[in-house]
This record gives sequence, structure tokens and C-alpha cells, in this order.
Amino acid sequence: MKSLALSPSHVPLQRSHFPARAAQTHHLFSAIRDPNKPHKKSSISAAFAAEASPNAGAVAAPPPSKRSSGSVGELRGAAAESLQYESGFLGAVPEMGNGAAAATAENGGAPSAVAYLTGTLSSKVYDVAIETPLQFAAKLSARIGVGVWLKREDLQPLRGAYNMMAKLSKEQLERGVICSSAGNHAQGVALSARRLGCDAVIAMPVTTPEIKWKSVESLGAKVVLVGDSYDEAQAYAKEVAAKEGRTFIPPFDHPDIITGQGTVGMEILRQVKGPLHAIFVPVGGGGLIAGIAAYVKQVSPEVKIIGVEPSDANAMALSLHHGERVKLDQVGRFADGVAVKVVGEETFRLCKEYVDGIVLVSRDAICASIKDMFEEKRNILEPAGALSLAGAEAYCKYYGLKGESVVAIASGANMNFDTLRLVAELADVGRQREAVLATFMPEEPGSFKRFCEMVGQMNITEFKYRYDPSRKDALVLYSVGLHTVFELTAMVDRMEASNLATVNLTADDLVKDHLRHLMGGRSDVKDELLYRFVFPERPGALLKFLDAFSPHWNISLFHYRAQGESGANVLVGIQVPSTDTAEFLARAEALGYDYTDETKNDAFKVLMR
Repeated sequence: MKSLALSPSHVPLQRSHFPARAAQTHHLFSAIRDPNKPHKKSSISAAFAAEASPNAGAVAAPPPSKRSSGSVGELRGAAAESLQYESGFLGAVPEMGNGAAAATAENGGAPSAVAYLTGTLSSKVYDVAIETPLQFAAKLSARIGVGVWLKREDLQPLRGAYNMMAKLSKEQLERGVICSSAGNHAQGVALSARRLGCDAVIAMPVTTPEIKWKSVESLGAKVVLVGDSYDEAQAYAKEVAAKEGRTFIPPFDHPDIITGQGTVGMEILRQVKGPLHAIFVPVGGGGLIAGIAAYVKQVSPEVKIIGVEPSDANAMALSLHHGERVKLDQVGRFADGVAVKVVGEETFRLCKEYVDGIVLVSRDAICASIKDMFEEKRNILEPAGALSLAGAEAYCKYYGLKGESVVAIASGANMNFDTLRLVAELADVGRQREAVLATFMPEEPGSFKRFCEMVGQMNITEFKYRYDPSRKDALVLYSVGLHTVFELTAMVDRMEASNLATVNLTADDLVKDHLRHLMGGRSDVKDELLYRFVFPERPGALLKFLDAFSPHWNISLFHYRAQGESGANVLVGIQVPSTDTAEFLARAEALGYDYTDETKNDAFKVLMR
């Protein structure tokens, strides 16, 4: 089913449009932010971020102690919401060309641009790594009019970690290594340790999906789950390194890690045939984008290097915007592989010099790109792995780019199976093929049918409603499939003209995550029958159902969700007096849809009555 993620600004919110009974809920909708309206940049609070207290419930490890001087605890705090702009817009553009990366003396002896170039060219990653393929995304390219190429880094975790570990002395390898990671770096260290014959300990946050830490464990490393965030896991890893003499392998903030990651950029320039407009890179701590940018800008400076971050995990965008590293107060964890509160010191220095800006994308857009990748290559990326693809499409659409070529880096495929359900629900919203709306209608027989007539040719993909005899007006939550913005605008206009107040909730995550599943609740409805029907997936199926039963009997509950060619499993409550039962069953038989009587279902009695 196609979808359209439209902002509430497309639906006028006027208090006079809402029925008196519904006025009390109007304030819930009036405060919804329009994600398509650029927001002014806000300054970071002058107060220092409070030191994050260790998680007392950490698994398998003691909590880290207070951080030492120079730690991220001394950085100023910032909220992700303090810097938000329209999806696809190239924001957080640094003042480039200030020589920050070229100079060494002024930066405490940090490697020069030439050092990063030669370091990448002489990297040791190819002792074990392969050159990952660059694949053309034919379907996506045809849809947006831009040649989109996928750099398949999801096919191997090795690069930066091995490049650093291969340079360790025999004595260092004998003492072992330790790292902290919430993403692919953990697998890279574990695999490198196995190849180099050394012992490895991997500290990962307790929130790490099981598929990730088990994958690391299967490579022979010891996994320690500690803390709720990457920062806590990192503090623990550094303490153990100092105590046991292990070498700490940072996930991003080390020249050898950065030059190893730079080989991705080297391969892209070798693989691309013809001019290249931009390379889109997922950003967590910044190691991958720093390495790619440091190499590409020396060899092909005309190619844009664009970072992509989730809108709720935008540590690099905020840091570039303010010209200094800042620490996020909270970080969104949907794309857990890039859920980093503060970027690296060296990676930030390089990004200030070489990165062209940062694109921010929503969770819905990431889900849509996971679906795009599956349709293109039958591969399932994790959210962080699909991040750059979401950014590339948003950027191309925002700037109306046509006829150019861009590269998006697919950086990980450790998908938690349980996350797939959410991805499936939000993918069409993210691709702007489905909208979530709420409409007030009179609580009377026939109003549902009139509502469907106002929907017209739009395809209803989900409908949730529960009768409440104490209310004069019913509030229904539903989704419609879309092809264009104009379809939705015309439908809403029809609703308003019929005094059916309607609001667009597509951008509201609370509605999509929770409230859509809690509509209605308990209600003791007289003469209520509960039936499950299987609706065929074809236009007019819902209206055919309503023609059979409405307005003869009042529909008291309705839950519908399109499920593709297999048909929709629809739960319906109908008020049918006992004297009408025979007629009701006759009409159900004549309808021709499969149905099941659930009136005496114990679960329904417990949860809904």
C-alpha cells in the first residue's frame, strides 16, 4: 500500500470546525509540529551537561566510575530538538577551507591531510578485507530520476578496526584488546582478533539487540553488556583496558581507524564510472565519514561528502552548527548503530574541514529505505545501515536533482527481527504513500457510510473506531493510501464541507506507535455482536460491506488494516437486537465474505467490556 507522510499544515485546524463534544481534544492536535517547515537554529544551553549516572541494572559488569578529566562529561549539553530542519535540506554546513586538517602544530600534532591520504593508500585492511561491490539501484533511480549506487559495506565489518589492530606489537596482542560498540565495530574487532590470534573483550550497552551481541560472541570474543548507553559502555571498556593492560580499540576516534575507513572512499572513486555528485555517509561518531572525506577531498574535491543522521541522534550536525563538539542530552535509539551522544574529537576536526553538510531524516524515512533496499536487492538492512539511502533520496527530492549520480553507503545488516514489524508499518508512511488521520463524525447510524463516501476513491488501509454511548460525536482514527498530495487535500476538503472535522496525524510518532492501538477501549454496548470478516483486497470491498449492514444496524466497533493480497482481517462490532439475528446472518451470507462469530470470545469480554 502506498503512503504519504504529510504534515498537519496541510489540514487547516480551526476550532470552529470541531464539534462541541470534541473541542476538549482539539488542543492535542493544535500543538503538532509541522516537520516540513524549516526551524530556526537554537543555541545550545550554556549549562554543562550533567554527568550521566551509571546504570545500576547493567548486565554482567560493574558500572563505570566517574570519568576522568577530558571526558565527554565536560562538554556542553544539547537537545536534538534544538537543531531540526526539513528532510533533505543540507544543513550544518561547516566553514570549510580553514586549514584545520592541513595544519599539525596547531592541533597537537594531529595528522595532516597528506598523512591521511597516504595512510589510506597504505592501509592494511586488504590483508583480510574484500573490495565491496558498488551496485546500481535501478528501481529507486528510475523513480527519482537520479542514478543511485549502493556501496555494500553491509557485506563486511572489517576495515578500521583491523587497520589499527594489525599495527599493534606482538606484546600488545598478547595482552589482548577491548572495545566498546553498539554497532558493526564490535564485529570488526572480534573478527580482527580472531584473525590476529588475540583475546578480545567487547563492551556493549544492555540495550544492544540480541542479534548483534550474539553475532559478536559467535566470532569468539567475550561480550560484556554494561550500561544503557554507548558512553557508559565506553567508560567501562577504558577502565578495564587500564586495569588489565589491554589495548582499547576506539570505534571511530583514532587516525588508524579513520584511514582504514577511508578505503571505502578510495574504492568508490575507483568503481564509479563518470561524474559523481555526492557520497552519502551514515554518521555515528564520525569515523566513516571522516575517513571517506579526508581521502575523497584530496583526490576528487568536486565530489560532495554529505553526512546523514537521524533527526533524534544529530550529534555531528549540532557540533558542526555550533563549531564545537556538544553532547546530546538524549539520543534516539531506533538506528542504534549510530546512537552516539558525542562525536569524536579527531573525526569532528576532519569533518569541519572536509564534509559538505548533514542531512537529517526521520524514522519513517529510514523504514522506507529499508523497504527500498529489500525491493532492490532482496537484502534487509538494519536502520543505521539504511540511513544514508534515506538521506540520499531526501536530498535529491529536496533539491530537484536530476540526471546526476550519487552513492549511498549501506553500512550494516544486523536487523532485529522484532523491528521488522515496525518497519513494515512505517515504510509506506515514510515513502509518502500513506497518511494517518483522525475525523469526528456524528454518533448515529449511517454516519460511517457517509464518511466512506467522502473518502471517495481513496483506499482506506486502516480504520479504528469504538462506540461510546456517552458521546454525541465519534472520533475515528484511520489511514489512507495516497499517490499525490492533492488527493489528500481534496479528500480533507470534502470532509470539512460535510462538517466532518479532520486532522492529519501522519507526523505524530505517539499516534503511530501507541495511540492507534488504543482507540476506544472498554464500552458496554447493548445488543452488540462481534464478528471477524475477511475483506478481499479490491476497491469497493468496504462500501459493499456497509451497503449490506448500514444503516440497518449501528456499527459499534471497527478495526481494519490492509494486509496485501491475502485479504484484510477485519474486526466489527454491530448492535443487532435478538429479533434481527436471522436477518443479520442472512445478509452476512449474501455478502460472500468469510466471517467468524467472536461474540463469546473471552478475551473480548476481558479487554473491551
